[in-house]
Amino acid sequence: MRILTVLLAFFVGTLSGLGLTWLASAGGTPFGSVQIGAWTTWPRSGTAEIDPYSRASFARSGELPIERADGIAFEAGIDNNRGRLDGRCDTRISGRLPSARFWTLTVYDARGRLIENPANRYSFNSSEIVWNADGSFEVTLAPRARSGNWLPTGNNERISILLRLYDAPVGLASRSGDPVELPNVTQVKCP
Repeated sequence: MRILTVLLAFFVGTLSGLGLTWLASAGGTPFGSVQIGAWTTWPRSGTAEIDPYSRASFARSGELPIERADGIAFEAGIDNNRGRLDGRCDTRISGRLPSARFWTLTVYDARGRLIENPANRYSFNSSEIVWNADGSFEVTLAPRARSGNWLPTGNNERISILLRLYDAPVGLASRSGDPVELPNVTQVKCP
């Protein structure tokens, strides 16, 4: 009877440990993250100081984080009002960006994959976007085509946006420097 109790405790402990490890490495860990409006970043993710949970998350997903010297990535799965981004809605990303030599803005489905669409349009970058006269920009995410800077979302209930700034002097790792201005994310029309 004592051996069964030990085996049961070992089994429960092993399952609990594996389950909690899976949850911690499934992504979205708040350890070391910085929140700016709707955008979240992990400024230490491309450094030797990366926390073990983020390291496990990157290893699990197969992603390679941007090294601090190369740039920084910001992710948004919510809008500025903390509502979850819904691909069936029209979402506007507007404003200005910190100075960067190059940047990309990409939309993904809930599983982190590019959204299949007949236009084969998945992202914008700093050299192909249409800018406003004042140096700001506006991108619309919507299931159907829109004029201007438009990225398709299909009919995905959940989407996320990834903004990568390359060769950008953004000092978030030490939380020093001026506050970073990032574009607003607003859901403007839902069915």
